[in-house]
Amino acid sequence: MENNEVVFKPLAEEAFLSLGSEQIAYVKAINLPDGAHAIGIFSADGKPMAAAPSVEIAQALIRQHELEPALVH
Repeated sequence: MENNEVVFKPLAEEAFLSLGSEQIAYVKAINLPDGAHAIGIFSADGKPMAAAPSVEIAQALIRQHELEPALVH
């Protein structure tokens, strides 16, 4: 009988942090340095990428770059 046991190896921290980096961008409300409110767009690893005046515009910008938006509260 064959041994069909699946063995999972832990991901290195760098590999774990890069998961989704080519597919997902996160959207959340932020305060700009001048005190204005905006919607921040962040890469999967948390790096700021851009800001938009609304969630709808932020999602459109993300999709224009062939990424999928994900909302963070």
